Amino acid sequence: MIPSFSYLRARTVDEAVRYLSLDGARAHAGGTDLLGCLREHIFDVTTVVSIAGLKELTGIEKTPAGGLRIGSLTTIADVARHPVIKSKYRALSMAAAEVASPQLRHQGTIGGNLCQKPRCWYYRGEFHCLRKGGDQCFAVDGENAYHCILGGENCFIVHPSDTAPALVALQASVTIAGPNDRRTVAVENFHIPPSEDYMRETVLEPAEIVTEIVLPPPADGLRSSYRKVRARRTWDFALAGVALAIGFSGDQAADCRVVLSGAAPVPWRSAEAEKIVKEGQLDRNRAAKAAAAALKAAEPMAQNEYKIPLFRGLIEQQLMAIG
Repeated sequence: MIPSFSYLRARTVDEAVRYLSLDGARAHAGGTDLLGCLREHIFDVTTVVSIAGLKELTGIEKTPAGGLRIGSLTTIADVARHPVIKSKYRALSMAAAEVASPQLRHQGTIGGNLCQKPRCWYYRGEFHCLRKGGDQCFAVDGENAYHCILGGENCFIVHPSDTAPALVALQASVTIAGPNDRRTVAVENFHIPPSEDYMRETVLEPAEIVTEIVLPPPADGLRSSYRKVRARRTWDFALAGVALAIGFSGDQAADCRVVLSGAAPVPWRSAEAEKIVKEGQLDRNRAAKAAAAALKAAEPMAQNEYKIPLFRGLIEQQLMAIG
């Protein structure tokens, strides 16, 4: 049962920030994650602040620098089908098209997709786990087939977003509004690993909201892609996924970003794989070495060792496809 709460509709960003400064206040945009969290009693709420009517937080437009601004309330479906994103930022279009189901893509927002709570069944279930103030991560000795193989410490969730790895690969940033004015944070630094703070997912402070996502101008020769593997074709979150953004000069990779989904508690960038890709022509041998390097530090749990060969095959295949 969803708990009782007060409901306030913000008319401006400043008003939303002011309302969110109230004790127990939470923001409501698309609501696809918030309502689930309320039903599952993930957190206590006394006031729900709707920002859904803030038109200034919607839309996709070019920036003066030649990049792209995406309002945080822009739906996932609109991101997936936008012609500029499809042609110049292909990884993001592909990732957005892989999110959940068509119904949820038309309701959910890109800001919400970045800020969603973990999908771990212990966290979402009736378990007083570490992330909910308990003293242990139940996945360690429990059902951990879908949990992380990289970056696990204290808490072994995997980050659920498809768009976040693509945005990291494309070097996007977010603008955040809060009581202390506005600030800009690279998406790569937006999510907090459990090794730093296992009670938080993002750098958002109380009463702060994401207002926009900004993509830089695409570099000459940039090619990007996103692919994920899941148990079912629709709805499911990634068992393994990879976002690539590679800037080619001829047949040589001058720049490379490899970011994994379904692997770690945050979108996982592999500097090891990137280094190998940039060392020479991207052939099958180099792709295989890069894929192996991306998984070198993996520490699987009792039931998720299958993710290692799955990731290796996926990364190698996608490197060959993009090259």
